[in-house]
Amino acid sequence: MATVHRVVFGDCRTMKEIPDRSIQLTITSPPYYNAPFDYPDLFSDYNEFLTLIQDVCHDLYRVSAAGRIVCFITDDMLVKGQKYPVVADITRLMLQAGFRYRDRIVWVKPKGYVRISRRSGVVIQHPYPMYYYPDNIQESILIFQKGRFDYSYVRDLSLRLLEKSRIPLKDYNGDEWHLTVWNITNVLPLGLRLEKGIAAFPEEIPKRLIKLFSFHGETVLDPFLGSGTTMKVARELGRNSWGYEIDRRLKKIIRQKLSCHQPDSKVEFRLRQESKKPRPSVSRRQVIAHS
Repeated sequence: MATVHRVVFGDCRTMKEIPDRSIQLTITSPPYYNAPFDYPDLFSDYNEFLTLIQDVCHDLYRVSAAGRIVCFITDDMLVKGQKYPVVADITRLMLQAGFRYRDRIVWVKPKGYVRISRRSGVVIQHPYPMYYYPDNIQESILIFQKGRFDYSYVRDLSLRLLEKSRIPLKDYNGDEWHLTVWNITNVLPLGLRLEKGIAAFPEEIPKRLIKLFSFHGETVLDPFLGSGTTMKVARELGRNSWGYEIDRRLKKIIRQKLSCHQPDSKVEFRLRQESKKPRPSVSRRQVIAHS
């Protein structure tokens, strides 16, 4: 089955290129709120970040098919000594947009990886109560659903599509997909990797989510495309995809990531002509992705 993959360089708050109810699965990771190493001072304040997320949530509800899934890979953020409840606020905004809260998976990174903060050392210096601040080696995979899924959809699929969509039980059990904690090595920020300078998530995450929540030939969306990880995995797994990215400089990286030889798939790049008058809530620089 031939697949089509469309990259739109434009603001994802209004994904006007996508028809209503045409997306079966969304996997995305919005920019970490003013993360010290990746996006320092990206947003003028936390409310500006939430305004962006709110707009995206409402358009996700429009483009999502009934009963289907939206996954946010994110976590609370420590910025200049203050912790921001990103997970709780994205959950609230998705519920306000009309989605159901389905589940939360904790993505645990290797114990030796602490990049943003080593706050636990304060107790070593001051071994007394009230000095405890833990180091964070996790992120949350928040899973939302638009209403409830009609399982007669599965019964109506051809045996060929069902077989192509079968979840590999060896991986499901052996790699413990069935648990709410996934131990997955993160993409390291150093070296000569393609995503250098981009806070990318590992391919294993979209691989699992695509196999668990979509059927072969369906369509996957990533509103914060970044280097194109979600789209690359969707293509390899026989799904169609849409991706939105505001930073046109990432086109070369996305093209490289999608350059694997797959003659039965087509990749399109579109440049949206945005209005000359920018919306006041979020500037161009403030919607760079990290997937």
